[in-house]
Amino acid sequence: MTRIYCADKLTRTDQLIKRGFAMRPLRLDSLEIFEDVVRCGGFRAAALGRGVSSSAISQSISVLEEALGIRLLNRTTRSVAPTEAGEQLLERLRPALHDIRTAIDDLNQHRESPSGTVRINAPGPAADHILCPLTFEFMKLYPDVKVEIVSDAAIIDIVEQGFDAGVRFGNQLAQDMIAMPIGPPLRYAIVASPDYLRERGRPVSPRDLLQHDCIRRRFPGGTMVTWKFEKDGEQLEIAPQGRLTLSSAHQELQAALAGSGIAHLLEDYVGDDVEHGRVIELLCEWKQTLPSWYLYYPNRRHMSAAMRAFLDYIRNQKSRPANAAFIP
Repeated sequence: MTRIYCADKLTRTDQLIKRGFAMRPLRLDSLEIFEDVVRCGGFRAAALGRGVSSSAISQSISVLEEALGIRLLNRTTRSVAPTEAGEQLLERLRPALHDIRTAIDDLNQHRESPSGTVRINAPGPAADHILCPLTFEFMKLYPDVKVEIVSDAAIIDIVEQGFDAGVRFGNQLAQDMIAMPIGPPLRYAIVASPDYLRERGRPVSPRDLLQHDCIRRRFPGGTMVTWKFEKDGEQLEIAPQGRLTLSSAHQELQAALAGSGIAHLLEDYVGDDVEHGRVIELLCEWKQTLPSWYLYYPNRRHMSAAMRAFLDYIRNQKSRPANAAFIP
């Protein structure tokens, strides 16, 4: 529903905000903290991001609500959510705070080195094998830039969640995003320990896996991961069976090394263990090649100097000769 605001007829929230400013001056950081609490979903997460205590965040929100004379957040023992008035205030605050941050960040053009924070949301494998190596080197070149990488496989609105960029597969990107490939095409490997194979035998086709103890993975949203295969134009997809279900690639690798079953992992996770014989790769001729990861970010006219420097760094890495340095 479209809201119409008239100069001679303020909404109740506008009237309360106007009255609050008249009663007590508000600090910009209290409005930023309010935005952080809503974005992070609670006082504790917002406090961790700011490096302060939860009580300090709670006190700041209480002072803000007292100054405005209206409750902005509904608090329970398990969650914090904005009230209707809080949602309305936040809707109008976000573009204003963005403009303020952009104006301040534009001053970075006058610095010899950019500063600020880059926040990126990425699945664990992309963070482990692509983003982290890139970021470690990038931060050596830009000591005034902070980087926060949040590992998350869920499809989210990175703008709404306060991220500068995200990493996903190409078919998972919103159309209004700018994207660039990072890293090589991906391939999964099927691996098991020598002890497991001696005891249970070696599968010779993907269908044989249905008779084995496979190490399954469940996504945070509850979906069980299926295993996909391809050979000479034939494609297969199986729902693995097994007694052990985990939620991360690192856990699956540990389980495979311990002989707990057959694992389905990206090659990046198992290359060293395959090379040293700690696990044995199976069904190599059935590997399916997947597209590379994509780094994506909003199509904005204004971009922070820190984010611009990060993108430039990635582009420079991609343009280097293969023998010059690590290329994502």
